Order: sequence, then C-alpha cells, then structure tokens
Amino acid sequence: MMEPLRLLCVLAHPDDESLGVGGTLAKYAAQGVETYLITATRGERGWWGDEQEYPGPEALGRIREQELLAAAQVLRLREVHFLGYIDGELDQANPTEAIARIVGHLRRLKPHVVITFDPFGGYGHPDHIAISQFTTAAVVAAADPDYIYTDEFAPHRVAKLYYMAFTHDVHTVYQSIFGDLVMRVDGTERRAVDWPEWAITTRIDAEAHWRRAWQAITCHKSQLPGYAALENLPEEQHKGLWGCQTYYRAYSTVNGGRRIEDDLFAGLR
Repeated sequence: MMEPLRLLCVLAHPDDESLGVGGTLAKYAAQGVETYLITATRGERGWWGDEQEYPGPEALGRIREQELLAAAQVLRLREVHFLGYIDGELDQANPTEAIARIVGHLRRLKPHVVITFDPFGGYGHPDHIAISQFTTAAVVAAADPDYIYTDEFAPHRVAKLYYMAFTHDVHTVYQSIFGDLVMRVDGTERRAVDWPEWAITTRIDAEAHWRRAWQAITCHKSQLPGYAALENLPEEQHKGLWGCQTYYRAYSTVNGGRRIEDDLFAGLR
C-alpha cells in the first residue's frame, strides 16, 4: 500500500489559509491528500469593527480560533495547530524557539510538501515575513540529525517547499476589495509585491473547489466586515482568486526545470 501524500501549510493568522490557499487545500483534500495547518497566532489584533466594540486581544483570539477550526472543517484539514504567538509580534519571537516548534511538527507530521508565505510577506507584513523565514529554516533543520533543539521525533526531510506567489492580477483584485495594501513599518511604506509571470513555477487549477474555499472564508465571521466587497464579486473573479493559485517552488529534491507544474506533488506521485 502506498504511503498517503501529506501537505502542510505554515501561516501567520487565522484566515490566511482560506484567503491565501483555500482552493489548493480543498482540491488536495478532495484527492485524499492529508492536509494540515500550523498557524502562528490567533489574530488577536485583527478587528475590523467599531473600536468601541473590540473585545480585547484574548477574547478576539478565542473567537478567531473557533472561526479557524470551522474553516478547517470546511476545507477538510486533518489537524490545526497554533504556535501561540501574539498577532503583530511574531517577528519579535525568539527564532530558536519558533523554529524548534515548527521542526517538532515537521518531524511528527512528516509532510512531503510545505507551503508558507513568500519572503516579501505578500505586502510586507512583518508576521508573514517572520513565518516565511522560520518555516524555511525549520525545513532545513528538520532534516538535520544533529539539530539539538528538539529530539522528540526522528529527522524528516521535506521533499518540496513552496512560497505563495501572488501575481499582479491577483493583487489588483485584492486591492479592489481591501483598498491599498500598504503597511508602514519602521518609517517606510510597504506595499504588495507582485511576482512576475515568468517566476511562477506552479499553477494549481482549483476551479472545481473555489466555492468550498469561499465557504471557508465566510467562517471567519469576525473578519467579514473587512471582506464585504468579496460577496459582490462576479463569479469569474471568485474563480480567479480561489480557482487558480500560483506558487514559487523554493526547494525540491524531486524535480526542477522551467516547465510549469500543475501539481504540488509533481515528482512524488
């Protein structure tokens, strides 16, 4: 009997999984791939409503945790794990500790493929950039038998690491919904970074699953005030966001070259 394929996403906040890779997760779960999620924070500061009604970080974190677990059921994820960091403070976490936590999950779950944010964090979000860096380091450390910060499970070598790679067209749609994607960090404006078409290594056709991705997004009810424009998108734009998802293959032990992949598990099946 062949070993089941396993896919792990390591992301920063509740709703990153549905908004960012929901179509992909829904597609592979439907194929029988074991899908897993690690989320670094509970999104404690992600409040879109009236400031006077903000329930506070601890209460909002509990709300968003339950929303994520509901979305995970829709996407048919096998497991969801929280690393327990505070929203907006991930880049200040102790890197040795954060990497070790991810290594522990990599060695326990033994995924063949890992997805995380790109090095730009989509639009320069410090939490997104931090989880990209921690995850990339953890993929290397998990395979190292001399890694000393966790020894609960045997070393595991991930076969493929992917970065989410949003193109100009996708960012254009996002900006039409959320407005200008800009963050001010250390006195500098950070904006969405487009991946050029030639740099995309992998296109996942999830058109048959975009409705499930949208259903998962709507589970994040505390965030819906910020997503209002999504409800009015024409079907073609919904399909464009959740039905075709693009990635950069940052690391692979099983394949390479310029040919565009249509499967994250290319070289493994």
